[in-house]
Formats: sequence, C-alpha cells, structure tokens
Amino acid sequence: MQGRIWTVPNQITFLRLGFLPLFLILMSYERYRWALLVLVVAGLSDGIDGLLARSLNQRSSLGAYLDPIADKLLLSSSFLILAFKKQLAWWLTILVLSRDVLILIVAVVILLSSGYRPFPPSIYGKLTTATEIILVFLVVLGAAYPHCRVGVVNHFFIDAVTVLSIVSGFHYSFTTARHLSGSTPETK
Repeated sequence: MQGRIWTVPNQITFLRLGFLPLFLILMSYERYRWALLVLVVAGLSDGIDGLLARSLNQRSSLGAYLDPIADKLLLSSSFLILAFKKQLAWWLTILVLSRDVLILIVAVVILLSSGYRPFPPSIYGKLTTATEIILVFLVVLGAAYPHCRVGVVNHFFIDAVTVLSIVSGFHYSFTTARHLSGSTPETK
C-alpha cells in the first residue's frame, strides 16, 4: 500500500464524507427524496472509490482507514437520525451503535497491546454492513415515497440486522481474544 494522500479514490472518499452533513440536514427537515438521492450518490461513490483504488493501483494507507470510517459515520448517523425521526426503533439503533463501539474498542485494544495489526472485516461483519445499508436505503425510500410498500421487506431486514449485529459482535470479540491470546509470548 502506498503512502499517497491525494489519490482519486481518497478524494472521492472525502467527497462522501462531505455528503454526510447534507444527508443529515435533508433528513432533519424531512426532505426524504433529496436525502435518498444523496444516499444513493454516497453509495455509488463508495463503490467507485474502491474500484478505482484497485484498477488504478491507488490503494493507500489513508484510504484503508478513511473508507470504513466514512461508511461507519454514514451508517451510524443514518441510524441515529432515523431513530430520532421515528423511522427506526431506538432498540435497533442502540444495538447497531453498541456493536460498532465494541468493534472500535477491540481495534483500540489491539493497537495498544500489540501495535498496528490488520483488522480485516469478517464475512459476518460484511453481511451486517450490507444489511444495514439495505435497511437504511429501504427506510429512506419508504419515507420518500410513502406509497411504496416496503414494510414487509423492512421487517425482514430489521430482523437480519439484529441477528447479524449480535453474531458479528460476538464473532469479532471471540476471534480477537483468540488472536491476542495466541500472539502473546509465553513466560516461563
């Protein structure tokens, strides 16, 4: 991975971070159609920056940190604003945010105890993120276009996010604990 900062993928990620306040403002003022557009553009930019990083060989350390941070900020703030707007239940928002805090704490523990180590997402983490993204999209879609009947699909994704948040949270905890206990030198 290269140490370049102003790569095209990183610039797109910065742009995605810039969409965050706009999305939150639009949601706050119940401009759901515009918020949906911003959400779709942010999602497309996420895919484009990853594709460009690989195809242009412009992967960077900054991008490796910044991209998941941008995703987490958008998702976490989406869950919060949707809960405030009574579009999502608070219990689900608390569960999703608690999982993210758990993962953040685990990453900090790894960093402090053993220095930098890659902390790749598991398949459960990727599935959790994917279902969270779909749920947020569907909820904003339903708010933007109330005549769309997405209620049954939303319930499925609420259940999926719930189960996957719990499973991936425990998986990250146990996997990390196992790696940390295996990486410490034994003293005799």
